[in-house]
Amino acid sequence: MADDPHLIEAFLEMLAAERGAALNTLDAYRRDLEDFQAFVGRRRVSLREADAEAIRAYLARLEDAGFAVRTAARRLSALKQFYRFLYADGMRGDDPAATLEGPKRGRDLPKVLSIGEVDRLLGAARARLDGDRTPRHVRLLALLEVVYATGLRVSELVKLSVAAARGDVRVLLVQGKGGRERLVPLSVPAKTAMTEYLAVRPVFLAQAGPRGAAFLFPSRGKDGHLTRIRFFQLLGELAVEAGVDPRRVSPHVLRHAFASHLLNNGADLRSVQQMLGHADISTTQIYTHVLEERLQALVRDGHPLSKTAGQV
Repeated sequence: MADDPHLIEAFLEMLAAERGAALNTLDAYRRDLEDFQAFVGRRRVSLREADAEAIRAYLARLEDAGFAVRTAARRLSALKQFYRFLYADGMRGDDPAATLEGPKRGRDLPKVLSIGEVDRLLGAARARLDGDRTPRHVRLLALLEVVYATGLRVSELVKLSVAAARGDVRVLLVQGKGGRERLVPLSVPAKTAMTEYLAVRPVFLAQAGPRGAAFLFPSRGKDGHLTRIRFFQLLGELAVEAGVDPRRVSPHVLRHAFASHLLNNGADLRSVQQMLGHADISTTQIYTHVLEERLQALVRDGHPLSKTAGQV
């Protein structure tokens, strides 16, 4: 069992080097593997020696302890990848997790806003500008227009480099997960809002100081850029003004709205995948399930025959 920590470190190094796994992902895998290591250690078995029966017993222990299905599925995924790595590198002669199946769970559909609700948010942001054209109101409209026009993750949005918006601001250069870069186009309203924001950006840069020089949205915070929490707060305040339930509004919900509204208006899945920065198209396909539910509801509520079904 002495080499268990070494095996975990080797696996994590592979994830970081070959797959560009983020630090949070690596930490999660480490915790999951160390928990399993402790479990089999109490049985006087090492990670290298653990068999399929040990993994099944571990999953049963998670179920008995009341762990969520999602948590158990994630931990099994970590074990599958770990043992696949050991087998591929010749550190053991079989893969004990290869044939194991995790607990079944329904796939959560993303929460989205309607086009009308997004319009109300944008309208509230513009109304602020009409009443008081302060740099903060200019920035908020730019943030809102950009995130809805591009579907950026909030971490990508707040960490945008100032160099990402040089030139005529027709596209943004975004650094996504794993350091992968992509270009995303801006809509006409987003380009206009961004141009207006760039004119007032020096106000925020003066407050942020040297730490904010590299960021498109500098801030006086310790990171030098606007924080995700602050943007979330600003959206919540705007939602109240727009008459939209603030509990349903977040930067991530706007990302979902971007994807769903594009697909609903005829965009192809591959293009949406590229703009969202999804490495696997199966991640993007979740939005097709949202559209399917809406179509089913449309038929159920609007088709004349649906109202007479069962009335024979």
